[in-house]
Amino acid sequence: MRKLIFLFALMAFSFGYSQILDPVKWTTSVEKISDTEFKLIAKATVEAGWHLYSQNVPEDGPIPTTFTFDDANGAFKIIGNTTEEEGHTVDDPVFDMKIKFFENKATFEQKIKVIGDKNTLEAFVEFMVCDDTRCLPPTEVDLTFNLDTNTSTSNVSATKDITTSSSKESDKSLLGIFIIAFLSGFAALLTPCVFPMIPMTVSFFTKQSKTKAAGIRNAIIYGLSIIVIYVFLGILVSLLFGADALNALSTNVWFNIIFFILLLVFAASFLGAFEIMLPNSWANKVDSQADRGGLIGIFFMALALAIVSFSCTGPIVGTLLVEAAAGGSQIGPIVGMLGFSLAIALPFALFAAFPGWLNSLPKSGGWLNTVKVVLGFLELALAFKFLSNADLVLQLHWLEREVFLAIWIAIFGALAFYLFGKIQLPHDSPLSHISVGRLSLGLIVMSFTIYMIPGLWGAPLNLISAFPPPQHYSESPYGVGFTQLGSGSNLANNHSEIPDGAHLMPPHDILAFNDYDKGLAYAKKVGKPVMIDFTGHACVNCRKMEQNVWVKPSVLKFLKNDVVLISLYVDDKRKLEDHEIVDSKLRPGKKLKYIGQKWSELQTIKYKANTQPMYVLMDHNEENLIEPVAYTPDVNAYHTWLKKGINNFKLKN
Repeated sequence: MRKLIFLFALMAFSFGYSQILDPVKWTTSVEKISDTEFKLIAKATVEAGWHLYSQNVPEDGPIPTTFTFDDANGAFKIIGNTTEEEGHTVDDPVFDMKIKFFENKATFEQKIKVIGDKNTLEAFVEFMVCDDTRCLPPTEVDLTFNLDTNTSTSNVSATKDITTSSSKESDKSLLGIFIIAFLSGFAALLTPCVFPMIPMTVSFFTKQSKTKAAGIRNAIIYGLSIIVIYVFLGILVSLLFGADALNALSTNVWFNIIFFILLLVFAASFLGAFEIMLPNSWANKVDSQADRGGLIGIFFMALALAIVSFSCTGPIVGTLLVEAAAGGSQIGPIVGMLGFSLAIALPFALFAAFPGWLNSLPKSGGWLNTVKVVLGFLELALAFKFLSNADLVLQLHWLEREVFLAIWIAIFGALAFYLFGKIQLPHDSPLSHISVGRLSLGLIVMSFTIYMIPGLWGAPLNLISAFPPPQHYSESPYGVGFTQLGSGSNLANNHSEIPDGAHLMPPHDILAFNDYDKGLAYAKKVGKPVMIDFTGHACVNCRKMEQNVWVKPSVLKFLKNDVVLISLYVDDKRKLEDHEIVDSKLRPGKKLKYIGQKWSELQTIKYKANTQPMYVLMDHNEENLIEPVAYTPDVNAYHTWLKKGINNFKLKN
């Protein structure tokens, strides 16, 4: 997860479902132990946010990583088992078992003895990877070990001849960073360290310049200098950390804990406990350079503003850099600083061009400190998101959903009381009355606080679904007092009517097929559209959809009465019948041996996607009724998608 969204600027960005993901790259190398013994090394590089499972996974768990070495008819002897690194072991709540996995990279080693005269050993690895929102089907990758050299060989892709749309995801993520950074810059503009500087600085430029045009030009240069200073800061962060470190931020436990502590410090500063200040000597040296005049003097004036206002802008800039970096993009901090500095710089250029507007600015006063305090409460709330990330990764269950929501309710409740004047903080001015604006904001915050309270008893809270832990990560995953829905289905009461190849999915008695052809034939017989559910036994988000979205009455009604559900498990390891085994179209020379491989290849070729869950609504001619969707935790959005697709089917028939 990884976005910076202040609570009153919540935004949603839909990422394209239609993409072939390939988050694991394999390289091989060989170490010589003696003249006849060698160590084969297979190294997996895993993209940020994804994890690769261990070779040793309990029964009924996810698919383990498995290596198969070809001994070339006795030319090699495999010595012992394949070893692996320590990895991470967590208590997985979905599978209810301890599971070991690897993040970022994993190294596997296998000793062999050469008996024959072959110098090249062939092998393949089967593995499964998941992230926080999806799992990929089991994948096989060929490995080659050359015993003549100690150089490594790359195996760059498990799927071929298919382009991805990951750049579109990146573009949307960067756009989100820019917009939120711009809004954050606007918030910083309203703090007591920056706001009073606008009329002072603009007046300086207009009075010191010989002409109005010169004043406007100098103010524009001043604004551009501000942008250069902050963008340079973003570049510096990107260069110091590098892409690999930035990619690790969102899932690394220690980074999340450090960010939690950092944001607590920022929040305390905004709430008035202390001020974060740069050394006064810095400001004095920079200020002396500002007297030089010309372009250099203007630049140092901008640098002086950045240093003097640091006590207000520093926490916001720090939070932005943290969140932009945690997004996994190396240019994220640069884009973030561009948006932030643009919001800071624009007023100086605009007010210089139209100095009459300065008269319309509100006077400085206690309201500026109120802005700081509000930002402090928001920083405090955001801090617990990072602590929650660490808790989820470690599966400690210390900060489960109910505890997280209780903390947020307390934080925003306190903010509401502050806005109503019931709480006073150190730097507040005496409050004789409450302005209409402050009262309005207080009512909004109080309404938001009340909105969160039902979440303690299982309400989904769709407005903030990206922030608290998922519903399954709680003391009562289905909410306090949850009871399973009754069947309400004639099929549930009369099992003799269940068609060939179908079964009832507990606990809601949804009629489902696991065979594509039988499900399609039944849909034609009863005159209903088909809903294909590309899923997996080890797919965490598939279970979330079934447990949190499919159970809602508006959705359940459609699934039980208006569509024929075909659930295709891409990780089904049952073997295909001999007459069903065919050549793979994606991997020439390989056979599709398992049921899951068949469905995975169908999804990849026909729908250009390989992530689960994925939902397709189609007619009897196997044509889409509506654009397929992926993980959709928003019940209303999923219901709308179902309804539109079913209506399109009725119009065609």
